[in-house]
Amino acid sequence: MTKTSNPLLGTLLLLLMSLPLTAEPVTVKPIAESPTTISPLLNGQQVPEVLVKDLQGETVELKQLLQGKPSVIFFYRGGWCPFCNAQMGQLQAIEGDLLKMGFQLIGISPDAPEELRASMTKNDLNYTLVSDADLNAMRAFGLAYFSSQSITERYMSKMQLNNRLWKNAAGEERLVLPVPAVYITDKTGLVHFQYLNPNYKVRAEPKLILTAASLVKS
Repeated sequence: MTKTSNPLLGTLLLLLMSLPLTAEPVTVKPIAESPTTISPLLNGQQVPEVLVKDLQGETVELKQLLQGKPSVIFFYRGGWCPFCNAQMGQLQAIEGDLLKMGFQLIGISPDAPEELRASMTKNDLNYTLVSDADLNAMRAFGLAYFSSQSITERYMSKMQLNNRLWKNAAGEERLVLPVPAVYITDKTGLVHFQYLNPNYKVRAEPKLILTAASLVKS
């Protein structure tokens, strides 16, 4: 159910957007053992104060990047993922509409700054990409999870990833990825809308994002 033409979805969005939102504290969450056991940041919570890196490798505060603007923040697995590249292209196509509504686009992934620059060129992007190689944002948003051993080995070899491996509870070195997600915030950094799916092949449709953004008061 990802099409805004669905009347039930439209009603759901209206209900979500009309709920009274009050800021709730956010704590850094442990890395989940699978994409289905994450504990994501919810509506009514503030964007956490975490450090990420820009295209030049400089450390910046995520809230500083928001600059008091309504924002569409999306987490993706990396520029090596074809589904992520497709999503980035779709977001580029609607960026103009989002800008007219006063929103900015910010993408977050575990990619290193140099890999982000390659994604910017490859996908002809105008919006902001930041590196979360240290997992600060992914853990604070509750999206980080350990990939299985087979996935870790396959991705690291086939995709030739340079991602750091992290030890799980069993002491095994695993690749950590975010469950792909979209968050829409107002100018105070308060989350009004979130979309995520443990199935990394399923992403929020552009029309859904535009509809949700139109319901967020700037």
